[in-house]
Amino acid sequence: MTETHPLRWPDGWKKTAADKRERGRQFIRGGYNGSLPTFAYGRNGVIEELRKLGAKNVVISTSVDVRFDGVPRSGVEPDRLNFKEPGAAIYFTLNGRQMVVAQDAFDSPAVNLRSLTLAIEAFRTLGRHGGGAMMDRAFDGFTALPPPSGMKPKRPWWQVLRYSEDLDDREFLSVAEVEARYKSLAKRYHPDAGGGEAEMRELNVARDEAVAFLKTAEV
Repeated sequence: MTETHPLRWPDGWKKTAADKRERGRQFIRGGYNGSLPTFAYGRNGVIEELRKLGAKNVVISTSVDVRFDGVPRSGVEPDRLNFKEPGAAIYFTLNGRQMVVAQDAFDSPAVNLRSLTLAIEAFRTLGRHGGGAMMDRAFDGFTALPPPSGMKPKRPWWQVLRYSEDLDDREFLSVAEVEARYKSLAKRYHPDAGGGEAEMRELNVARDEAVAFLKTAEV
């Protein structure tokens, strides 16, 4: 699963006018005295439902800048209302077909993600009750081309730095080890060594995120 920002709205999908967006009171947890879903709650729900659905190559696109672990970066307030670009688009592969679902009817990314979570859950319900063919037909309307050009999914830092995907292995790394790996790869990716600027930028971001992760793990 990868995430990208800013929001890349799927081609051909109509957008909701800003003055027509709703708050999403139906998604308030704990009744009307409760609170609207948080960005993390909405994001995690989408990921879990797509996992159960069997989706592959998932790309979550919103205007929220997140860290490698999906937590919004410092200073970002994705749960506030009237977010400038509150929509969410989810690109994924299902049974070999490229799909997309998108929502911007509500005025925060968190609520739009929650809405998509419930929609995907509804599709899964068709399959659970013997309606596999109905689910496939329902998804026919969501067939899409691959994600728009220029929307390169952001790779997590451990992939860029070529570490194991096993979280336990990553927790035993040290900042010194990360810096050594960074310097080794920089010799290959640096433009002066025949590499590209995009690759070097990605490597720099990965090093910074790895160091931040390790410092957080020490607390």
